[in-house]
Amino acid sequence: MVVTGAAQGICRGVALRAAAEGAKVLFVDRADFVSEVAAEATDADTASFVADLETYEGAASTMAFAVQRFGRIDILINGVGGAIRMRPFAEFEPQQIDAEIRRSLMPTLYACHAALPHMLAQGRGTIVNISSNATRGIRRVPYSAAKGGVNAMTQSLAMEYGQHNIRVVAAAPGGTEAPVRRVPRNAAGDTEHEKAWMAQAVKQVTESTFLKRYGSLDEQIAPILFLASDEAGYITGAVLPVAGGDNG
Repeated sequence: MVVTGAAQGICRGVALRAAAEGAKVLFVDRADFVSEVAAEATDADTASFVADLETYEGAASTMAFAVQRFGRIDILINGVGGAIRMRPFAEFEPQQIDAEIRRSLMPTLYACHAALPHMLAQGRGTIVNISSNATRGIRRVPYSAAKGGVNAMTQSLAMEYGQHNIRVVAAAPGGTEAPVRRVPRNAAGDTEHEKAWMAQAVKQVTESTFLKRYGSLDEQIAPILFLASDEAGYITGAVLPVAGGDNG
């Protein structure tokens, strides 16, 4: 199993739980402390790899290393992404729009492309893309567009490669309570305006759910691993909302 974005957040938990349940896991992130996270999976067959998946070279080198280390790629979980800024769309600068798309769409697109030849050669595989219910939401339109692209990619790849015994599915998390990130989503820091806009987005996310709360990490990890498992063997092309009733 290859898990990208495994240094922190939801996919850190996904990778660690998969390893605890017996999977051979490659923890991938551009943050070098991903090796520390992989080391937490004691008594498990794991490895870590540092790569910038916003580049195709990063995705290709990741998949090549996974095959070299484990011999095959049965499962790919694409977790790289996340909104960088929260602001009204009219307030985004062009380069900021590009950055949002590059972070939340391109790593998944590149990783799928780099992994598929290996899955085709072995005659099977499963890809789980981490999308978002924020395909409908305020203050992050470029991010919403990127995740809408992830959903479309999921469905198109599933249709194209189902006959090759390759499943492609997605989980679409909603707002999730998580520890403070070791690497902030916006390295430049938020302006006072952005902090206010973020508060508006958080209010919208909370009020849009039927349950009126954020989800927990465990409530996100379990559905992702279910989609990756053989128990979901007849599910492909689906985008599973995990967002307290707000399906995006």
